[in-house]
Amino acid sequence: MPRSMLDNVRKIHFIGIGGISMSGLAEILHKKGYKVSGSDMKASEITRRLEDMGIEVHIGHDPFNIKDPNLVVYTAAVKEDNPELMEAKNRKIPVIDRATLLGEVMKNYKYSIAVSGCHGKTTSTSMISLILERAGLDPTISLGGELDAIGGNFKIGESEYFVTEACEYVDSFLKLHPYVGVILNIDRDHLDYFRDLEHIKESFKRFAMLIPEEGYLVAFKNDPNVQDIIGDLKCNVITYGINGDEDYTASSTTYDQKGCPSFDVYYKGEFLERFILSVPGKHNVYNALSAIAVSRIFSIPTDSIRETLREFTGTRRRFQLKGKVDDITVVDDYAHHPTEIKATLEAAKKYPHNRIISIFQPHTYTRTKALLYEFSESFDNADIVIITDIYAAREKDTGLVHSRNLADLIGRHKKEVEYISTFSEIADYIKKVAQKGDLIITMGAGDISNLGPQILEKLKAKP
Repeated sequence: MPRSMLDNVRKIHFIGIGGISMSGLAEILHKKGYKVSGSDMKASEITRRLEDMGIEVHIGHDPFNIKDPNLVVYTAAVKEDNPELMEAKNRKIPVIDRATLLGEVMKNYKYSIAVSGCHGKTTSTSMISLILERAGLDPTISLGGELDAIGGNFKIGESEYFVTEACEYVDSFLKLHPYVGVILNIDRDHLDYFRDLEHIKESFKRFAMLIPEEGYLVAFKNDPNVQDIIGDLKCNVITYGINGDEDYTASSTTYDQKGCPSFDVYYKGEFLERFILSVPGKHNVYNALSAIAVSRIFSIPTDSIRETLREFTGTRRRFQLKGKVDDITVVDDYAHHPTEIKATLEAAKKYPHNRIISIFQPHTYTRTKALLYEFSESFDNADIVIITDIYAAREKDTGLVHSRNLADLIGRHKKEVEYISTFSEIADYIKKVAQKGDLIITMGAGDISNLGPQILEKLKAKP
C-alpha cells in the first residue's frame, strides 16, 4: 500500500466543506478518527448534517477559523486571496486541494475504482456502487450527486473497495490512484482550462496510464476520442459499446412506454443476459455496460448485476421527476453540455408527452461562449425552448457572451424560443402556455433545479 501524507495527520480543516465532494471526504475522515473542522460561505442541509455528527463548521471564511490543523484542504472554487488559505500558508500549515486529498484517501483501499468521462460519471459511478453494495462487497462510495439508495452522496464501507468519480477539470483526476479506471467518453469541455480537444485527450491518456499493469481500464470503444488513447496501455483494457467488436456489446435494444431500455449483452460474442433498466435513454445503455464490465472484474454474479440495474432508478437531477399537475409533467436534469442536452432530449422523445418544453440555464460564460453553436444545435427534439441567464459559477461576466446570443442562434433553426431572465417570469410563462400532456424539462448545472417546484406551484394555482 503506498504511503499516504495522511499517516501523520490528526486534525484537518476543509475550506468549502459544504461542497458535495468535500463533505463526503470530511465525513469519511471524521469516521476514521480524524479531528475535522471546516467552513463554507453559507449554511445548508449538508453543513447542518456535518454539525450533527460533531464536526465543527463555521459559516463564512475567516482566518480565525484556522486553529491548529495539521492539514488544510480547499476546493477548486477557493481563490488565492481566501483569508483562511492565506492564514494557513502564512503559518506554514500544509495545504492541498480536494483532488489531492481524494487521491490520498484512495491509497488506503486495495481496489479503488475511478470513473472518468465528460458525461455520465455520476450515473455510472452510482450503478457500479450499488452493484458492489448489493453483492455484499461493502464499498466506500464518493459521488458527485445525491443517490437516495445510499442516503446522499457518499457511503462509508468497511472493505477494501472504494468507488469514486474522477473529474478531468484542471487535471484533478491525475492525482488519483485507480486500480480500475473507467473512461465513458471524451468531449470538448472545460475550455477555460484545456487548450483544445487534443489537450483533453492527452489528460485522459495520462489518467489511463495511472492504472497499474495488473489493474484494468474499462473504455467506451465507440467514442473515437477514447479509441485514440487506449492502444498502447500496459494495464488490462476492457472495451464496451454497441458495434459488436467490443468485449461487452449491447444489441437488440427496445424501449418501454417511458423510454427505459432493455437490451441483450454479449461478452466476447457469447450471450450473457438480457438487461432491463428503469432509467430512460440510450445513453444509460452505455452507462450500464460500463457498470457491467467493472462488476464482472470482481466476479459479481450476472444475476446480481442484472437485478441491481433493474432496480436502479437514477440519482437526483438525472431526469428526475419533480411532479405532475393536470397531466403536465415536470422533470429536472443536470445536462449542461450540448452532448448531454441531446441525450436528455432524445430520452424525452421516448417519454410520454404532448410537447417537450426545454428550459435551459447555461453554466459558465467560458463554456457558453466556446460551445455556443453546439448548444444552438442541441435542442432539435424540443418543441419550445426557454433560455435563462447564464449561471456564473466560478467566473465573472466579461460581457463577451449573453444568453440572448444563444436564444438568437436557436431561433435561426425556426425553433420556438424565448429568452426569459428570471425564474419567476419563466414560471408565469409556463403557466400561460403549458397544455395537458406537456413534458417540461429544466436543465443545467446551476440553481435551475429550484425552478421546477416554482413551476408546479404556478400550475396548481392555474384556474
